[in-house]
Amino acid sequence: MRVLVIIPAYNESESLPGLVDELRQKCPGHDVLVVDDCSTDGTAHCRMGKDVAVLRLPVNLGIGGAVQTGYRYAHEGGYDVAVQVDGDGQHDPGYVGTLVDGVIGGGSDICIGSRFLSEGGFRSTASRRVGIRILSALIRLTTGMRVKDPTSGFRACGRRAIELFASHYPTDYPEPETLVTARRFGMAVTEVPVRMRVRMGGKSSIAGMDSALYMVKVSIAIALAAISKKPASGRRDKSREGQPVWIRPCR
Repeated sequence: MRVLVIIPAYNESESLPGLVDELRQKCPGHDVLVVDDCSTDGTAHCRMGKDVAVLRLPVNLGIGGAVQTGYRYAHEGGYDVAVQVDGDGQHDPGYVGTLVDGVIGGGSDICIGSRFLSEGGFRSTASRRVGIRILSALIRLTTGMRVKDPTSGFRACGRRAIELFASHYPTDYPEPETLVTARRFGMAVTEVPVRMRVRMGGKSSIAGMDSALYMVKVSIAIALAAISKKPASGRRDKSREGQPVWIRPCR
């Protein structure tokens, strides 16, 4: 089984080198891809070694664009499993194997690392936990699927999910919406308990009034994803067969 660890990173120079070193120690044998979303700090100059692939986007695409770039890379590279790991260090690489096992051994298309299935670890603020419960209820209402931690970006995807997300992926704060889309394609989604950590550096993209805006946008996106016409397929554009994901300097 070929496993790719995808790290979307925007201004994560404080945490990225340590995270990559930890992945080397805890996940030997897995390939690592860093997608630098046109960072404005020193992320582009972090030394990560020749064994780590780095794609630097020419413009800032946001989390959705950065993650989809990783899935395109995984799809075109023929990987069996792709694991998302945030660049801020909140996701413990020690759980990567558990997520991969959920896909390979558990028969899931998507296996989510949930902070709410075990005691301990960082769980965010009380207001965000309330928001997560609301999103969980909305996903259950629209799909019948029970997910305790729909906003978790710590997840593993099998071949079917990789193919789907390489072609169809939301732009802003996509984690909950992708679950609705995957469900509409008949994919199996499961959760396993993990412990999250406090971010090693940088700052969250959701703060203050942005949290309220996030809830509104994601709630609308979930509702639209549930009722919208199903995309024709999750296949890539065959006219681009064999072409690599772009690698250009950020100006």
